[in-house]
Amino acid sequence: MSEPPDKPKRRPRYSGRNPRHFADKYKEHAPEQYAEDIAKVLASGKTPAGTHRPIMVREILEVLAPRAGDLAVDCTLGYGGHAQALLAAIQPGGHLIGLDIDPIELPKAEARLRQLGFGPESFTAHRMNYAGLAKVLPSPADLILADLGLSSMQVDNPARGFTFKYDGPLDLRMNPRRGQPASALLASLDPDKLATLLMENSDEPNAEPLARAILQARIATTTDLTSIIHRTGRDDDSVRRVFQALRIAVNDEFGALEALLRSLPLCSKPGGRVAIITFHSGEDRRVKKAFQSGERDGTYAEIAREPLRPAPDEVRANPRSKSAKLRWARRVS
Repeated sequence: MSEPPDKPKRRPRYSGRNPRHFADKYKEHAPEQYAEDIAKVLASGKTPAGTHRPIMVREILEVLAPRAGDLAVDCTLGYGGHAQALLAAIQPGGHLIGLDIDPIELPKAEARLRQLGFGPESFTAHRMNYAGLAKVLPSPADLILADLGLSSMQVDNPARGFTFKYDGPLDLRMNPRRGQPASALLASLDPDKLATLLMENSDEPNAEPLARAILQARIATTTDLTSIIHRTGRDDDSVRRVFQALRIAVNDEFGALEALLRSLPLCSKPGGRVAIITFHSGEDRRVKKAFQSGERDGTYAEIAREPLRPAPDEVRANPRSKSAKLRWARRVS
């Protein structure tokens, strides 16, 4: 007599109506199965945990003006939202190259775009930092997009250490398989170096007292760091700035951005268009100065005089877009 088949395991029960921990948010992890629930989250002005809402899609399509047959680059593939819009606009005959350094999220984004029907003839993904864009381009591109900063998938997952709202390891690496986590970086710094890092990477006005307080404690988790900052009398704005400064340092984000800005003229064909979304002053200053310098020396025929900002309705629908600034440039023909 054959044994009865194993019963499917029941989903664990939670106290309250909904699971609180990221790993337990089964609906957000399977949005195709719970489309109605995900729609309710979006309608409330929130981003479902583990997903990402592409920012300023309409404005990006306007400034990049994608056409059928174009070679396009998305330097920060993330969830694939911008890539999806660009891929649709450059068909038939176009090709998009997507880059992302994150070994956890890149395969998910690639699989998502493949499921939407974008095969190897129209889309290629590379796990790499955008600083090395020139190495993978078969020829100069018609349009290049870089959406800097973090994706919601990285922020929402406490195991990545990007958020102070939940306890997790103080990691902050875009690629957790390389380099050192933020906790190890802190252990290697003295108060003067940490204060300089906080000022240069996030314009933190209380850099010196915060640096002393942080280094006097033993910090291994996001909660450890958050508690120390609050104990000095600082608010969540200071917490965000400290996390930002450490993240930029751990991932050498300014170095990578400067390398990308230097390579853009070589990576863009005559008349090619470039768009970059920034989220804080350190990024925006570098993009602004690089574009202005390129216009002065004749590299760029036209640049954005002022950054474009998300429309009020987008900010209401997606508060995470609030600090975004979009700058663009067009290569000389």
